[in-house]
Amino acid sequence: MDLTVVIVSYNVSALLRQCLKTVNRARQGINCEIFVVDNNSTDGSCSVVRQEFPYVNLIENSTNAGFSAAGNQALRLAKGRYILLLNPDTLLEENSLTACIGFMESHQDAGALGVKMVNGEGEYLPESKRCLPSVSSAFFKSFGLSFIFPGSKLFNRYYHAEVGMDETAQTEVISGAFMFIRREILDRTGLLDEDFFMYGEDIDLSYRILKAGYLNYYFPQVKVTHFKGCSTPRQNYDDIALFYKAMRIYISKRVSEGKFRFWSLLIIPGIYLRESLALLNRFLRITLKR
Repeated sequence: MDLTVVIVSYNVSALLRQCLKTVNRARQGINCEIFVVDNNSTDGSCSVVRQEFPYVNLIENSTNAGFSAAGNQALRLAKGRYILLLNPDTLLEENSLTACIGFMESHQDAGALGVKMVNGEGEYLPESKRCLPSVSSAFFKSFGLSFIFPGSKLFNRYYHAEVGMDETAQTEVISGAFMFIRREILDRTGLLDEDFFMYGEDIDLSYRILKAGYLNYYFPQVKVTHFKGCSTPRQNYDDIALFYKAMRIYISKRVSEGKFRFWSLLIIPGIYLRESLALLNRFLRITLKR
């Protein structure tokens, strides 16, 4: 088996249908299996998969297990030499999977591969390539300097500004929206960390791949449309809390390994501050609409 595609889905039946159509076109000529793990959707997602995509391996959860736990259900069954973690709110081009396999075959040092992602309007998404969080990048991002100076190698290192959006290069963090992984790597790193319910698991796995001695690559010759925020919308209080909780979990794990050290005394409170501001902003937006 060449490839296993793993899609974790929750209440996005229309997007999931379109995603699976593009995956089906892109997998032609590839020995490929597809898993959809549904986290107890109530919008008929499972019926869509059963009726329209009978070749898909459907796992139906009775509760919302979160992204990592649900993804691991499929990963434990995966037979492919390569694994693609894919969001249901994405659209693939026809040559995308073949091109990714070709790149991995010619780069044996590659542990994982990310691609150029654009939103529904065709605008480039900067999270297509990122660096691991550091003290400086966390500070610059928290205080908005990375937004003010998007082209700065200093202020916007988090989004790997020194690498052009059309430049194939090594990067550090691969987005979980499209994460193409060499299967044997997971035998060394372990699967997704289920401490992360949603958000942050891609950063953690990217870090562990690098720690295992492999490289992560950004490969913009493949373009994927990502309707950002549709499968994991950061629009309500619970989602905001989960996002910032994931940030704290990641920092805490690295602190336990001897990283960040006393800087965590500043970073963790900073994350709580950002979370408070995000929750306040959400509250004000709701209040002003009334």
